[in-house]
Amino acid sequence: MDQTLERVTPESVGIPSKAIVDWVDELERIAPDVHSIMVLRHGRVAAEGWWAPNAPEMPHALFSISKSFTSTAVGLAIAEGHLGLDDPVVSFFPDEAPANVSPRLAAMKVRHLLAMCTGHDEATVDVVIPGDRSDLVRGFLAFPIAYEPGTRFVYNTPATYMLSAIVHKRTGLNLVDYLQPRLFEPLGIARPNWEEDAHGISMGGFGLRLRTEDVARLGQLYLQKGEWRGQRLIPAEWVEAATSRQIDTGPNLNPNPDWLQGYGYQFWRGQHDSFRGDGAFGQFCIVVPGADLVVAMNSGIGPMHLAIESLWSLVLARLQPEPLPEDPAAQLALTARLAGLRLVPQSGPAGSPMEADLAGAEFTFAPNGFGLGSVRLEFAPCGGALVMSGEGGRQPRRLEFGRGAWQAGDAAVVRQWPGQHLTTDSAWIDQPLVASGTWPRPDCLEIDVCLYTNAYRYTLTLDFAGSQLRLAVHVNVAFGPTDLGVLVGRRGAGATPIG
Repeated sequence: MDQTLERVTPESVGIPSKAIVDWVDELERIAPDVHSIMVLRHGRVAAEGWWAPNAPEMPHALFSISKSFTSTAVGLAIAEGHLGLDDPVVSFFPDEAPANVSPRLAAMKVRHLLAMCTGHDEATVDVVIPGDRSDLVRGFLAFPIAYEPGTRFVYNTPATYMLSAIVHKRTGLNLVDYLQPRLFEPLGIARPNWEEDAHGISMGGFGLRLRTEDVARLGQLYLQKGEWRGQRLIPAEWVEAATSRQIDTGPNLNPNPDWLQGYGYQFWRGQHDSFRGDGAFGQFCIVVPGADLVVAMNSGIGPMHLAIESLWSLVLARLQPEPLPEDPAAQLALTARLAGLRLVPQSGPAGSPMEADLAGAEFTFAPNGFGLGSVRLEFAPCGGALVMSGEGGRQPRRLEFGRGAWQAGDAAVVRQWPGQHLTTDSAWIDQPLVASGTWPRPDCLEIDVCLYTNAYRYTLTLDFAGSQLRLAVHVNVAFGPTDLGVLVGRRGAGATPIG
């Protein structure tokens, strides 16, 4: 079956082309790291754009949009009789449960995992998801439960992992294998990558990578109450339950209106009677049933609420119930705007007189949290490279950068940088990057590194003073501090990190 989505002009589905242009302008004003958008109305693609080097065929890290796919797997498993909403969580894991099961743990049901109301009083990520991902079920079941399950909403990514573990336990399949014939293939989605724990269980709450259009297809499927091209993929009852308010959300997590409309089964409720899959730093699958509208987006944005609010004010408010007269001039302007989307490197002088002295220079560091033993500088007419090695010179990795322009590479060079917690879709698989170098001062080299199929954009600032190098690392978005630390090194001699 042909799975191609129909492409149409915005006006033919009641969207002014100028509204999309205005929204793109506003997104770029909000943050420099918007990666892709796709707007569907009446099931047809009215606008789409990728900020190069992003491209339509490239899967992007989805962060917590992964949860909405996990929810879909749970709904299908319930429909097939593998489990029920009111099954106790401990009933699936008798060998991993504590010796003494507390009354609150005994009362925790599958529906509480889905609606993020497990009774915990804080997110359990740091305790439940250790670095080796070896025994996550046992860790979750051992975590203290402060409240009666079902009474309070606390955003809880390990609860989604538990849903994945339950599906795995009852079906014998991880989420990718389970969803492949039931969801991915019927929707025309190529078999995706999904991060796993040490036992091959999909992480559930994060770690899925898909194309922007794949995300839009999920949104359209839910808008259509689980039907796709005449075939029922998801029970309509599950779609209704998953996207309805199952529990109230409070202002403690996020005080913005689109996070205060309630939570379903791994879907957020939003303003304008909308619902959405929602991933950190601006990954969105937004569905507005009353407007027959689906919007998919990937980015690296900190103020996520601004992206949604701009969609409401600049696009939703200007939709018309009937087709608009075709507007060739506006459509041409939109086509040009979308075709010209680019991620822009930092600007500044592309060279420095110090390069002659620094070429081939190697600076060594004392043991540090970056896992960095030394760096060596190389320069060429078109750019340069930072050769980074672990302690004792182990595993040297090259970060090549252009002169004021992007140079392509891969994320192996940043695998051990701090700030990429396991729950942030960090670089467990190599991811493409582009890097660019500028000299804001003759003694300061800045390297701009963009992981453009993820949310992260790093700035390495190298300040040189005599035989000393001060290396600072900043990231555009993070679950913690964005200033990740400072190292001080010397040519041929280690030094203690100062930040």
